[in-house]
Amino acid sequence: MKLFKFLMVPALLSAMLVLASATDAGKETERVQNSTKVLTTFANMDETIPEELLKQSEGIVVIPKLINAGFGIGGKRGKGIATVKLADGTWSNPVFVTLTGGSIGFQIGVQSVDLVLVFKHKGVLTKVKNGDFTIGGDISAAAGPVGRSSTASTDHKLEAEVYSYSRSRGLFAGISINGSNLAIDKTSNANFYGSGTTSQQIFETSKTASTAVVEFKTALKGL
Repeated sequence: MKLFKFLMVPALLSAMLVLASATDAGKETERVQNSTKVLTTFANMDETIPEELLKQSEGIVVIPKLINAGFGIGGKRGKGIATVKLADGTWSNPVFVTLTGGSIGFQIGVQSVDLVLVFKHKGVLTKVKNGDFTIGGDISAAAGPVGRSSTASTDHKLEAEVYSYSRSRGLFAGISINGSNLAIDKTSNANFYGSGTTSQQIFETSKTASTAVVEFKTALKGL
């Protein structure tokens, strides 16, 4: 009997670890699914990301339900995914990221925002590795022009490195991403892809067995 209990302990511990891992991976899958919904919504909007900009883009970041809150001095935080365009024109598997930041100005209330960031060059994302960078500090940022055929904006030559698009719900009219920090979510990447998997490895491949990721890439093509 004692031998049976001794043998059962490792088995139970192993089962608990597998269950915990599956639960964590489920959260990441949900994040991918929410990102897909954001892209689908953007694709169905009359005022959306111009085709010209999408053709030039080499990286996309989607942050579903970014929380933007404040009273005078505000802050924002959200979790999403990032993907880059590969040499063959396909999109890489998504890397899990977090976006945080603060702002100073007249802000009262709480807002949930679906945010899409369009990057002109993928190197900005792939060089992040396991660190982070500041939008508007380390790279130039601008509010993106809207309309499928539009290029009209304060940065009409599309010379910024990243363009932001948001769909707002709540008390804020919009948000600024300048000063926000984008970082690799190493814990979520480990949960979804396995321990030891780096963001570089994820960015370099498009092969996946995940239905959620396949649907996300399909939504990207539909923008």
